Amino acid sequence: MSATVQSPATGSVPTSTGAGHGASSKRPNSTAIILFLSLGGLSFAVLQSLVAPALGTIGKDLGVATADASWVLTAYLLSAAVLTPVLGRLGDMVGKRKIIIVVLALLLVGTVLAALAPNLGVLIVARVLQGAAGAVMPLSIGIVRDELPRERVSVTIGLLSAIFGIGAGVGIVAAGPIVEALSWHWLFWLPAVLVAIALLGAIFGIPESPVRTPGRLDVLGLAILSIGLVAVLLAISEGEKWGWGDGKTVGLLVGGGIALIVFVFVELRVKNPLIDVRLFKHRGVWTAHVVALAFGFAMFGTFILVPTLLQLPTILGYGFGKSVSEAGLYLLPTVVAMIIAGVVAGALIRRIGPKIPMVLGGISVTVAFLIPALGHSDDWQIILSGVLTGIGIGFALAATSNAIVESVPAAQTGEAISANTVIRTVGSSVGTAVIAAVISSNVSAQGAPTDDAFTIGFWVSAGVGVLAIIAALVAPSLRARRAEAAAAGVDDFDELEASAK
Repeated sequence: MSATVQSPATGSVPTSTGAGHGASSKRPNSTAIILFLSLGGLSFAVLQSLVAPALGTIGKDLGVATADASWVLTAYLLSAAVLTPVLGRLGDMVGKRKIIIVVLALLLVGTVLAALAPNLGVLIVARVLQGAAGAVMPLSIGIVRDELPRERVSVTIGLLSAIFGIGAGVGIVAAGPIVEALSWHWLFWLPAVLVAIALLGAIFGIPESPVRTPGRLDVLGLAILSIGLVAVLLAISEGEKWGWGDGKTVGLLVGGGIALIVFVFVELRVKNPLIDVRLFKHRGVWTAHVVALAFGFAMFGTFILVPTLLQLPTILGYGFGKSVSEAGLYLLPTVVAMIIAGVVAGALIRRIGPKIPMVLGGISVTVAFLIPALGHSDDWQIILSGVLTGIGIGFALAATSNAIVESVPAAQTGEAISANTVIRTVGSSVGTAVIAAVISSNVSAQGAPTDDAFTIGFWVSAGVGVLAIIAALVAPSLRARRAEAAAAGVDDFDELEASAK
């Protein structure tokens, strides 16, 4: 049978509803779907951060400088930023299950190739393949929206969103012990097991989503977006090494910015845009994007500031003298708090909508950075800051994803969440670059970061948290969001299903 979803930007979008949703058919196993999607998301997120603490070790083993080894991170970031909207859009067009299988297969190939990499070039190629899995997030949320009962959607989206923060934290925590006990190659062998299970689960345990958005892939938009994102993210990633006033850095930033502006104008004129930028005019969408940008910054800001501070020698008077493994353990409370907060946020969103959890998340992460900004000499300050950071990230990521889902037509879920994922990726890149620049710009005569470097870093991150609070306060209330969604053609799930039967 078919249903029609109205979009103010694209008009009527025919979608097909599979037999699995009929009255006489059995619903798919929701628990299995959630498990396999969670494993895929966890694998991608772990691989995103797992290599960061081991760059020095990887560079030494491969015979390259740590600065060159940083391309292992840069390649992953650039690939994810470019391929996420493409694969998210393809999922909406040809089927989310088909594309998530392709994505997980690429992730598995890339992970095994990375584990076997004999040199930096092969490792970078492997990381590009892994970066394709950035689309796991929008595809997963689209499948959840299409397949799960309405009462489980917000909680599940909260969990899946939190998993991306959890995975990044687990990567930072686990990297030290894995490298010390085994070798850096096991940073890829171990996640490969999770990816393989997720891939098998997608093949045998996830049904094809019924919602489709017919059309063609916007090749022109893809080319322009790729140029813009690669230019901007490359400048941000390498700006500290090249120099922020260097011609390459400035040229890439300006050129990338121009390309992104051109992309917007192109997308407003094509029949089947890669990303429907008209959706950005909805208050529920653009406020969620701003919050995602801020939290991408904050999340990776804390993953740099805290481990670096903890590993400095105590002789400096402000370092904690911890090993890489010990420093990682300090982030465990952050990871646990993310898990709990993601689930709690999902339940809250179901009752009161995403605005209040977004506000609470912004407040929590702001206070989390204010505490060490005012003083970071004691363990309790670092641990309390970590717990509040985890709560804030868990609440905010769950709320932004749900805000997007509630604000756009079902047929455009993939592209809208893809845009949100890319924006969060940009925020992560900016946060990493800014905090690294703050640390490198405030060093002692011996070359160690000064205490002021961390104080400034925490204050900057707190300021970004305030930006998240403001955006969350501007976001529409539950009543206003429903009215805006109705105007955009986003019907109640139960009504949409009923009309499709």
